Amino acid sequence: MTISSADFEYIRKLMHQHTALVLAEDKAYLVESRLTPLLKEMGVHTLHQLVRRLKTEPFSSIHQQVLEAMVTTETFFFRDSEPFKMLQNFILPDLLQQRRSERRLCLWCAGCSSGQEPYSIVMLIQEHFPELSTWDLTFIASDISGDILARAQAGLYTQHEVSRGLSPALLQKYFQPQGKTWRINHNLRQKIDYRQFNLANAWPTLPTMDIIFMRNVLIYFDVPTKQHILARVRQVLRPDGYLLLGGGETTIHLDTAFKPTQFNKSICYRLRS
Repeated sequence: MTISSADFEYIRKLMHQHTALVLAEDKAYLVESRLTPLLKEMGVHTLHQLVRRLKTEPFSSIHQQVLEAMVTTETFFFRDSEPFKMLQNFILPDLLQQRRSERRLCLWCAGCSSGQEPYSIVMLIQEHFPELSTWDLTFIASDISGDILARAQAGLYTQHEVSRGLSPALLQKYFQPQGKTWRINHNLRQKIDYRQFNLANAWPTLPTMDIIFMRNVLIYFDVPTKQHILARVRQVLRPDGYLLLGGGETTIHLDTAFKPTQFNKSICYRLRS
């Protein structure tokens, strides 16, 4: 089912107004693929009828459903392996040394989607840093979508999803089969505090963070919003903490307070002294 240029433009403006996310001009196919499955539930037959309903009704759960359908993003376990190698070989060993006296560590996974990234981090910690089990470890994962956070909290994945980036050994060790799906073990699920909020809006009170994963998130915002988010990151990141962005993202030309730091094939960002 195709969408008209006028209806597509309305969806673009709706997204930017309520989420600050920028939908590129060549993404009409994305709107078509993500909103077509909603038509029957909404009681309409075409995308044009759906948009007409959105235009004529006050902002409600219908608009929210459309926005949540549009912001759902692609993710998988241990996505882009190099950042996880950097976490294992450089970042966590450094922080274990620096925080040994206080024995406290705070991590935040922003834009966590359906949970594969935070669960990958938790499994990495379980496998390689057993000492942290005796520390005060705070792990927050956030996303704009309530529906996708519910999936993350449930920790239930299809065979296809656990086949993407997850080794058979980790699957057998940390997941339990449930029919044709797999559920990550309860003790791992309870380690993560899932919270719903939009990075472009007001942030809730957060602890000062040692590590912030904000990978493949900034690419969806315009430049002023990126700068606004990075300014807030500065306020919650410890002076010697680490910010990890996606491979196509950078703080360069956005916020001079951050300096890129390279470890082998990966780059993270740290606050300038």
